[in-house]
Amino acid sequence: MAVRSADWQRLPITLAELCINTTLRCGQSFRWRKSADDEWSCALHGRILSFRQDASHLHYRTLFPSNPTALPTPLPSLASTPPVEDDTLALITHYLNLAPNLTDLYTHWSTSDPNFARRAPKFAGIRILRQDAWEALIGFICSSNNNISRISQMVHNLCKHYGPLIGHVDEEAYHDFPTPEALAQDGVEQQLQKLGFGYRAKYIVRTAGMVRDKGLGWLNALSNPECPQFGMETSPAGDMAEGGREGYRKAHEELLALHGVGPKVADCVCLMGLGWSESVPVDTHVWQIAQRDYKFGKGKHSSLTAATYAAVGNHFRKLWGKEAGWAHSVLFTADLKAFSERLVAKKEVKEEDVEVKIESSGDVVVENIIKTETTRKARVKRAAESEEHQVVKVEERTVKRSRRRKV
Repeated sequence: MAVRSADWQRLPITLAELCINTTLRCGQSFRWRKSADDEWSCALHGRILSFRQDASHLHYRTLFPSNPTALPTPLPSLASTPPVEDDTLALITHYLNLAPNLTDLYTHWSTSDPNFARRAPKFAGIRILRQDAWEALIGFICSSNNNISRISQMVHNLCKHYGPLIGHVDEEAYHDFPTPEALAQDGVEQQLQKLGFGYRAKYIVRTAGMVRDKGLGWLNALSNPECPQFGMETSPAGDMAEGGREGYRKAHEELLALHGVGPKVADCVCLMGLGWSESVPVDTHVWQIAQRDYKFGKGKHSSLTAATYAAVGNHFRKLWGKEAGWAHSVLFTADLKAFSERLVAKKEVKEEDVEVKIESSGDVVVENIIKTETTRKARVKRAAESEEHQVVKVEERTVKRSRRRKV
């Protein structure tokens, strides 16, 4: 499918206010692809959007389909023709959440929290994306007991097999996200099983059916009225707006009724799909940060239970305020990067190694799927021995060269 190309445009925005390389690969969205030319691209709202960045500007380009009426399963947000007035700038401003002054937010969080002040400066420019709620919901169902690379592959397969083809960039196909109707079809679960989705295949298909029956309007209505979905009007006062925090609680509770959605997945969707920035997703990695830096892990909070999950979120909300989920994501990203760059890592932990699920009966089921301590220690020991072996070899070569020089 050919595309109608647009020239590169640019926005004056510094790396302190937005770092694309960090924001797009820190586990918020799983569909952005980076080219060899440091160009990020993704199909969003019926177009292919591409980004490049330098120290002072964000550069963007939009590619619209030349024949959008030929889309096999057009999304509700897709117009039958490209917009008369290109709304890409409005989409970028919304999606990248560009309105808040990030430097001011970092200053506020650093003043409130010495630990944030120590760790965050090296990870400036991390913004919380405002994604479509439906995409965030399915993406984070895929995140259960998974890592970012594998989640990205799963989401890519969903789009490739069930999403509308938008066009090609450098001969690479880009598909928009599939609709609930597309994922609720007969045979999808079996196909997803073949593609390696495992138990998530059932969750995706069943949740797609529930959202199809309720309508996307139901899901989008759970959004923070201050941060409506792109193209939606702000909710009238007295709707979800009543008592801010109560709106977040209601959205979280409604999401828990969906298949494959526990507290952590619900909080991810609230934060990155529905605009509830006080939402704090607590997975095993965040739990480790809470233990290491915020004195959790003792007494009644010695393990990650439903009560501890709530306590960690409440602690961070009290510490950082209304944008607690955003601040938490900065620390989460800082920790992820730190351990991806070290040869001898801390414990290797997937994004959701512990999943806390509150069943309708009120009972709490904690599924602990961390690899055994013995396995972890063996892996860390092998890494340490490998690094030590390399150091010894270097020292031996240095000694030999020194001896030859003396002779």
